[in-house]
Amino acid sequence: MKISHIEHLGIAVNSLDETIPYYESILGVKCYAIEEVRDQKVKTAFFQIGQTKIELLESTDPEGPIGKFLEKRGQGIHHLAFAVEGIEKSLDELAEKGVQLIDKKPRKGAEGLDIAFLHPKSTFGVLTELCENKNK
Repeated sequence: MKISHIEHLGIAVNSLDETIPYYESILGVKCYAIEEVRDQKVKTAFFQIGQTKIELLESTDPEGPIGKFLEKRGQGIHHLAFAVEGIEKSLDELAEKGVQLIDKKPRKGAEGLDIAFLHPKSTFGVLTELCENKNK
């Protein structure tokens, strides 16, 4: 598996409207995109900081993954995402090494990336996402 960089850090929030002003007015970074990912029941907002992004995640359904996360843990860091080359091969390699996969095959995520999640039971408690931009 070849990781090129940390693609983004996902942060679960109760409200994008309440959280975006903190990042823009206090931290001085501009939100460059807001997108709803319906199959994941989430609305996202992105901020670019160097090569890495911050992805704010607002639930659009309390029964979705972010809704459940917020109910159980409250606002905060949800996942760490790595940019990889060859996401399918990376998933195969990880499975061979005994890593528990949430997604055995990539699916479409925000910004058109191919994504797949690794189970936190296999990653020392950190929900980990692999991302590949095949549109480069």
